[in-house]
Amino acid sequence: MRVIVTGGGTGGHIYPAIAIADKFREMDPDGAILYVGNDEGIEKDIVPKAGYELALVDARWLNKSNLWQLVKTGARVTKGILEASLVVRKFKPDVVIGTGGYVCFPVILASKMYGAATFLHEQNAYPGLANRTLEKYADRVFLGFKDAEKYFRKPSKCIESGNPVRKSFFTLDRKQARKKLGFNDDDFIVFSFGGSLGAEKINEVAFELMQTLNGHDGMSMVFGTGKWYYKDIIKKAEERGIDIKKNIHIKDYIEDMENYLAACDLTISRAGALSVAEITVCGKAAVLIPSPNVTGNHQYYNAKAVADRGGAVLIEEKDLTAERLICEVMHLKNNPELFHRMERASRDCAPDKALDIIYGTIKETSGK
Repeated sequence: MRVIVTGGGTGGHIYPAIAIADKFREMDPDGAILYVGNDEGIEKDIVPKAGYELALVDARWLNKSNLWQLVKTGARVTKGILEASLVVRKFKPDVVIGTGGYVCFPVILASKMYGAATFLHEQNAYPGLANRTLEKYADRVFLGFKDAEKYFRKPSKCIESGNPVRKSFFTLDRKQARKKLGFNDDDFIVFSFGGSLGAEKINEVAFELMQTLNGHDGMSMVFGTGKWYYKDIIKKAEERGIDIKKNIHIKDYIEDMENYLAACDLTISRAGALSVAEITVCGKAAVLIPSPNVTGNHQYYNAKAVADRGGAVLIEEKDLTAERLICEVMHLKNNPELFHRMERASRDCAPDKALDIIYGTIKETSGK
């Protein structure tokens, strides 16, 4: 089977696309896979490292701030459709799968005009604009959360699959991950991260947590600041005269996410669909802090789905303080029975069958 996967802009769109590509490569080693992205997204760095050929087409978000911006958007989308049409005709795909981001629009549209079977995957409880717009061109729409179904015009097209997670997240061992990363095997490890670019409010309170845990016997912390905030965090520590001890690990970007999740005990993060899926697949207790600045407040519902089953503590950003975060972390650390119940509940929320559902449905629908 010849397959195009597309999705871009953020890891939340890119990594599910890679997970789907990995599944097709596993099930059909003789098939061909092409990733189509946009050169403004981080896919241009991530996809080649994952071992896939990458083609780039023009695309742009919908900017309605003024007439000129609308004209620019229209021109670039038109250019992107033409470029995507050339890519599609050259590659000759049987199947095209989009996982979100504005690059999906020209690729899915060109693929539909070519005659390929087209599919979408929506990670969040509230669908993004690209996927809602592209629904009419898709044969099936896979959902990370069933709640998203009501936002699509044809619910009959929707299939609840869960969010696809790369196979490596299912197979990692805590002890091996700690050895690889150089962590103490007996420490209670807290892992705070706010995404590839970072999250200012999480960093603000995580900094105070870092001070509390700095040099704390039997505890370690991985502080993923994000690339935008790393220098500011280091400068802040220097200005406060904080001597960072060896149990604190400050990182600008977490490239080896699967090993860090496998190695840690407790995670502190936003509630993007991909983060929630990876955390639950690894069976980690979590403090989830949804971003309030997302469409439809979808991160709140992502987090609530896990918190309602006992796998996470949900703290809305308006209620987040350093004191509360420190209290939650120490409470879980000092109550192992409660902590282990949270781990089991988290694992019960994991989308174990997502890739099987997606692959099986595509095979059946496309007839390939």
